[in-house]
Amino acid sequence: MRFDFTEDQHEIKRTARDLLASRSTPEKQRKAAEAGEYDPLVWGELVELGWPGVAVAEERGGGGLGFVELAGLIEESGYALLNAPFLSSAMCATAIAEAGSDDQMRNWLPRLASGESTGAFGLDGEIIADAAEADVAVVADRSAGTARLIEASGNSMPALNTIDPTRRYARLGKGLSAGEDMPGDAGPAIDLAAVLISAELVGICRRALDMTLEYVKDRRQFGRPVGSFQAVQHRCARMLLFTEGARADTYFAAWAADADRERLPEAASLAKSASSKAGVEVTGSAIQAHGGIGFTWEADIHWFYKRAQLDATMLGDSTFHNQRLTRIAKDRL
Repeated sequence: MRFDFTEDQHEIKRTARDLLASRSTPEKQRKAAEAGEYDPLVWGELVELGWPGVAVAEERGGGGLGFVELAGLIEESGYALLNAPFLSSAMCATAIAEAGSDDQMRNWLPRLASGESTGAFGLDGEIIADAAEADVAVVADRSAGTARLIEASGNSMPALNTIDPTRRYARLGKGLSAGEDMPGDAGPAIDLAAVLISAELVGICRRALDMTLEYVKDRRQFGRPVGSFQAVQHRCARMLLFTEGARADTYFAAWAADADRERLPEAASLAKSASSKAGVEVTGSAIQAHGGIGFTWEADIHWFYKRAQLDATMLGDSTFHNQRLTRIAKDRL
């Protein structure tokens, strides 16, 4: 049995990593955060490469690839802390494909896949990434298993100031009667979106770990690299443990999305629980390992810490998903 990416999947990740290394640099991240807007050139290039529609069906204008490929791209976008509505649009397209009517799919999927329109997805009452500026948003009610599709003209989602200035956030407002009901079950859409957020958190953890290892090798105290101190080594080892655990759970969930939908609810909660925990723990440890400089505006590591705090809460934190896993296990007895 093969427990690895195919060569094509490896190539997709390698290509994405190389591209984003030059397009989403710390300098550009800081500039975008300070300006309060995304770089349209980066989004335009991703659109030309077909990223927004990579997992949208070919008959709907997309690339027709799977969730493993999409998760790989989103992991690399998390590693680069991409300043673009890629994750949000991918979640929105996934939700419409899962729960939308034929008309909703026909109207929106080609536009989202082509990058002509941007989207957002989230839960009623929670913070939703990129909703204030999206052309279309899907807002789901987890308890009822329902969702609504809201066009920009009926969108009452004012922008929020959060600790993460690298992304635009909003919360569901009033006056949403213009929203259209979506006929399908929103449960799978929520699970699939949780897998995608988990993939971004894995990328964030990987980058935070790499930045920390580089720092502790170069930073010296008492004539020695701080990375030679046992306490620092233990912290880095723990960061690696959290990162690799979240990565394994996330790609298991991405595989389940493509190959075994009956296992998706459990797999999605495993992934989101592990990645939310890892995101908080790994980026927090990275700040600690960097010392006082880690949270200064001039440093880069705090951007990843801030993004991870918001990602860890969206669509349920680790506590919520641990409780959900307990309920799933009880239902099997």
